[in-house]
Order: sequence, then C-alpha cells, then structure tokens
Amino acid sequence: MQRQLHDRLKNAILDGSLAPGSRLPGSRALAEALGISRNTVTATYEHLAAEGYVRPDRQGTRVAELSSPAPSKRERAGKQAGTPATAQRLARILPSASRADMGAALRPGVPALSHFPLAAWRRSLERAIRGGGCAALGYGDALGEPALRAAIAQHLSVARGVRCEPRQVVIAEGAQEAISLCVRLLSNPGDTGWVEDPGYRGAKAAMHAGDMRIVPMRVDAEGLCVSERDWRKHPPRLVYTTPSHQYPAGSVLSIARRLELIAQARRHGAWIVEDDYDSEFRHTGEPIVAMQGLVDDAPVLYVGSFSKTMFPSLRLGFLVLPERLVSAVQAPLEEMLRGGHRHEQLAMADFIESGQFSRHLGRMRRLYRDRQQALRLALEKHFEVPHEIDGGHCGMHLTVRLPGRFDDRRIAAEALRQRIAPTPLSGFAMRPMPSDNGLVLGYGNTASELFAPLVTRLSQLARASEPGGV
Repeated sequence: MQRQLHDRLKNAILDGSLAPGSRLPGSRALAEALGISRNTVTATYEHLAAEGYVRPDRQGTRVAELSSPAPSKRERAGKQAGTPATAQRLARILPSASRADMGAALRPGVPALSHFPLAAWRRSLERAIRGGGCAALGYGDALGEPALRAAIAQHLSVARGVRCEPRQVVIAEGAQEAISLCVRLLSNPGDTGWVEDPGYRGAKAAMHAGDMRIVPMRVDAEGLCVSERDWRKHPPRLVYTTPSHQYPAGSVLSIARRLELIAQARRHGAWIVEDDYDSEFRHTGEPIVAMQGLVDDAPVLYVGSFSKTMFPSLRLGFLVLPERLVSAVQAPLEEMLRGGHRHEQLAMADFIESGQFSRHLGRMRRLYRDRQQALRLALEKHFEVPHEIDGGHCGMHLTVRLPGRFDDRRIAAEALRQRIAPTPLSGFAMRPMPSDNGLVLGYGNTASELFAPLVTRLSQLARASEPGGV
C-alpha cells in the first residue's frame, strides 16, 4: 500500500498534476479519505521528502520546485515517435546482419561448440576456484591476472612467433575491446584510421566511437593494398589489418607487403593493429608467423581472443603492446580498466599450462579442415549458380563470390528466415564494388552431413534473387 501511494504521488508531481508549491493533504485527512493507516501516509511523505519531491514545513507538506520538470503526458506521447538524441558518432556505426538465432546453420564466427571439452574446462575452473579462493572475488590486476599474461606470452612465442614479455600483455573482454583500447590509447578525434575493405565491422565501429576519420583500403589476393600515394594523401595514425587470414576474403598478407607496411608505419609515425584472426586454424602448410615478430621493435599492437579457439561467451581477449609503449600507457590503463573475471582468467591460464589448450586446438584444426573440404565438395555438387570460392586455407569460413545479378543481401535475409545464416559479403564493405557480392559461409558449428541440403537451399534462394527469379 505504501509503494502504491508513493508511486501515484510521485507520478502526479512529475507530470504536473500536483503543481510545485501546492500543499498535500494532512496525513490524518489523507489516511481517512483513502481508508488506510496514517502510518502508511506518514512513511510515504517521509520517503518523498527524502527523495526531494516534497518539502515539509510548519504549514504541512508542499510539492518541491523541480529544476527540470518531466514533460507532460501529451509531450511525452508526441516525442515517442521521434529519434532520441545520441552522440553524433553513433550514426556512423551501421548495424550488421541480424544477431538473432546464433545457433543457425552456416553462421560465420561460431566454433564447434558441441566439441568443446567441457569436462577438462570444468576441472580447470575448479582448480582456479580452489587456488584463488575468496581472494579472487576481489579486484585483481587491472591489466589481467599475471598467470594468464605469462601463459599467453609463452603460447604466442611458440605458436605465433610473437616477441613479448608478460608485462606487455593486457587482458581484455575479447578482441573487440582490445581494438577499442588501441583507438583510445593511440588516437585523437579527427585522426585517420585505415581499415580493410571489405573488412571487419568491429574495427570500423571502434574507430567511429573514437571519432576517427576512416579510410577504407582495398584488399586483393595478397591482402591489404597500400600505395605510396595513399601514405602521402591520407597518412594514418592507425592501420587495422588481419594479415594471417583476412576477414572475410581469406587472403594472406604477403611478406613483401608486411615488411613494407611496417617500414612505412615507422616512417610516418603510424601504429599497426594486427588482428591475428583465425590464425590458430591453418589447414595447409606451416602456420603464418605474426607480423609483430618479424622485426625488432615493430610498431605493431597484436590483438587476439579466445572466442573462436575456446567459446564466444568466455569473453577473454588480449592485447600485446610494443615494449616502448608499456611504460607510457600502464598508468592510464590502470585507471581505465578494472581487474575482473579472475577465476575465469586463472582457469584459462591452467587450461593453457596443462596442455589442454594445445590438444583442443589440434582436434579443432582437424575437424575444421574436414568440414572445409566437405563444404567445398557440397558447393561443387549442389550450388548451381556461377561462383568463385575465396579462402579455405585457414579458419572457419569460406567466401563465395557471386555475379552482381544475384542479390547477396536478399539471399541472406531469406536464408535467415529458414535458420540458415550466411553473411552478405557486400555488408563488409564501406565502398562496395561489383566484386563485393557474395556470401560468407561459416562451417565451424555446422555438421558436415548438413552441407548438401543447406547448399541446395542456398542455390535455390540465389536463383530466386535474380531479376525475374521465382
């Protein structure tokens, strides 16, 4: 009863029904009128006074003068149809394809969740909880648990050729936060950032949120394309690239372009953000060494995450800082970040150090290699429209390029209604070209035996998207 009375009086004050300065009925009179206890009315008035809605004085209880009264019901109704005022930068962050139904078939970026070794992970969590105890419930090191930073540094040194010490590793909530940290630490509003085109939308969102000026750079079979003219015309502060497995085209940045990019970045005072996307899942030949370790003191910030190698909801990523940046950014990072997810971080360190992580990666490489080959075979047999396939040497997706007469966005939208979730290739481009038309097909979380019927259905949807198609 007290809550009901409080809410009704508060709403009457906010919508102007009870005008500022007006006197409320005495507690005894209102109690008698409503047939409730006087104590209920008294407690309600005291609560309203504590919140500042009313002010008691010798003459009774009066409605306070609110400095910013809420709009009336009519004004609120009129504003509901309008667009709320937000930061202007948000208008530049375009929505991606629907994120609904994350379990839909052929969705890119989702690992084989049913193959994750939950029992081994549970044991790592239990050891982390026993070892960390109640102390790990508090705030930890802002840059991440020392055990995990050391485990990551060791793993990257062996598996990816990254040159780093644990003190250079910063733990983040996924690769997206790590990219955002690069923007916040190294750029100012109005600075120029280069992104691959077509390329990862999250990098563009991070740069837009930092009020950067984004310049899309084309990619080809050798990865990011950069000319001398580009460096002269719009020199960047940050260069974002996925050199080991370009997302979504799947190309590998050639060694000549890697070394040239590093040399030009040094010359122009730029920083390279290397997102080592899907590099752990190379299907042919030896792993491609990370750019970060190619030369001494490279101007490269190395970004990675466990979303694909472990599972997406873990939300653990990392940023490897160049040695010369560590001292300059440590104090700001300690103010910007708060140590959290400590048991999960300790469990991840245990999972790596126990050898479970390497064994899991080996199993997943074999699984994804087999699924990639099965998807290629299904496309060859059942995708009865002209197409070209990009990628396949790494990762968990293939990109199928289509002639312009096939509407990739329409195909993807129709497929999603049937719980098939390819992503339209054109949606990754800021300046789409005719070649940026196609479908990005994820095979990580889809069983091989489903590929034939799924590809057959996509072929039908593609034909229906043609002008005059049914």
